[in-house]
Amino acid sequence: MNKLPEKTIGRLSEYRRTLLICLAKGKTHIFSHELANLHHITAVQVRRDIMLIGYSTTLKKGYDVKALIDVIAQIIDTDEGLNAAVIGAGNLGRAIITYFNGKRTKLRIAASFDVDTEKANRVIAGVKCYPMTDLNKIVKELNIRIGIITVPPEDAVSVAENLVNSGIKGILNYTSTPLSVPQNVYLEEYDMITSLEKVAYFVKQKK
Repeated sequence: MNKLPEKTIGRLSEYRRTLLICLAKGKTHIFSHELANLHHITAVQVRRDIMLIGYSTTLKKGYDVKALIDVIAQIIDTDEGLNAAVIGAGNLGRAIITYFNGKRTKLRIAASFDVDTEKANRVIAGVKCYPMTDLNKIVKELNIRIGIITVPPEDAVSVAENLVNSGIKGILNYTSTPLSVPQNVYLEEYDMITSLEKVAYFVKQKK
């Protein structure tokens, strides 16, 4: 299968989350227009995304929920699973660990790191916090492939450099500092302030 577009991967992840909820409620089949309505997109977009991963359905019953979950898992997940680490065990870092762990069997947060030595060796929602000085060693020991940056903005660049040097291949940046990484490292940046300001702008237009 050819490499899928970034936006398609994002939507597939969202579809799976919705499908898991549907399955838990006992729903066995779902139509493209139902998924589309839940995600505020068109049914054509849903069908195009699902066609790209090689899954088809019958017009009468819609998509088999369990089968579609399994197909998406084959696309997104790895057989052996991936370990991630949170860098910055402050309020945001702890919230991410607490919320995410246990949500996916093939993707788990295996460690956290912080410059505050008082946080070292503490356990947050089952995840041990290590001092930043141990980053390179622990990344290799636990085979961590993804780094989640939740440090103050002024520390983001140096943290990203340390992650890259330790062998990390994917970074999720929650700070407001834009990062630059080598081409062999995938970078996803999410700035909550920008998102909130975007919402505020459109709320203002509703007056």
